[in-house]
Amino acid sequence: MTEPTPRVTHHAASRAEVPRSEAEVRARTESLGEMFASFSRNLSDLMRQEVQLAKAEAAQSARQGGRGAGMLAGAAVGGFLALLFLSLALMWALGAVMHLGFAAVIVALIWAAVAAALAMSGKKQLENMKGLPQTQDTIGDIPPTLNPNKETP
Repeated sequence: MTEPTPRVTHHAASRAEVPRSEAEVRARTESLGEMFASFSRNLSDLMRQEVQLAKAEAAQSARQGGRGAGMLAGAAVGGFLALLFLSLALMWALGAVMHLGFAAVIVALIWAAVAAALAMSGKKQLENMKGLPQTQDTIGDIPPTLNPNKETP
């Protein structure tokens, strides 16, 4: 009689072919201390990246603030020059029909309104700065397990 050949079942073959996940392999090969060290490095990298993102966003916000401040400075220079030259011309034109002192007051009030409008426009530019939106979004994505004030399920 011939001996029967051992049969390889489909179940045994499929077990050997199932690839293991990286986490399973690490759980079998690394100690708890090595895993914690890896976790600490990854957390440190995450925090470093968040700080870099915050710096980049702060620089961008500062540039936008600089543009708003530049507009305010331009408004001040423009207001000054307009006040200086146009005021004199309008004052003399109005002085032909009224006392020159009253004409000067009217001209000054007109240019004060123009300067106020420009200042309000520059202020609105500064108020539209967005701050650090990406940093705020990504910090919200940090797992709740890292937050000591919240209980995790």
